[in-house]
Amino acid sequence: MTTFARMTNFIPVFPLGIVVYPGEKVNLHIFEPRYKQLITECLAEAKPFGIPTVIDNRLNEMGTLVKITELVKVHDNGEMDIRTQGLRVFRMLELIKTVPDKLFSGAIVNYPDNIEGPGKRELMQKVVNAIRELHRLLDIEKDFQKPDEELASYDIAHHAGLSLEQEYELLGLLREEQRQEYIKRHLGKVLPIIAEMETLKERVKLNGHFKNLSSFKFED
Repeated sequence: MTTFARMTNFIPVFPLGIVVYPGEKVNLHIFEPRYKQLITECLAEAKPFGIPTVIDNRLNEMGTLVKITELVKVHDNGEMDIRTQGLRVFRMLELIKTVPDKLFSGAIVNYPDNIEGPGKRELMQKVVNAIRELHRLLDIEKDFQKPDEELASYDIAHHAGLSLEQEYELLGLLREEQRQEYIKRHLGKVLPIIAEMETLKERVKLNGHFKNLSSFKFED
């Protein structure tokens, strides 16, 4: 048995340019040999793996442990389609680039305390309402598939127009109230900009068209 195998906080890692949140469901297509090996092993041993976030070709320390919920298809060339679900946030303490007898890499990680809970329900409802306003302005339809009172920051984070860097910052916030405030501040900045863009778009549309305008009336 290798030293790594004895370490309870050793996990295989699959670095990707995405942020996965606890509870989130993510579909993945696996085609690289090292990750086909990783997924095959995780399926055989019913064990999870980690997805640390890559931004600008740089591996970051935070990520999410995920479990495989379904092997959807194995293609003729060995590539796989799988369904996964986020479990918990981890922080990488050490990247193990070369694991004996494995093509894939791993990491020694810890799991920081992460307070999920309901947070502030009134604040969360304001955030949800703001996201719906964002979607209305952008002419987007989204179904969160949960009643509003059950929604948490992880459920709506990917729908708030955050950049990858901002989604990663949110991953590092370990209290629900912090995450709610973060999304609220973001929406407070972008909604006025998008609303102004909508107004600008309407003005551009009107330019060149016949306008039915009331003339100015001079006082007698």
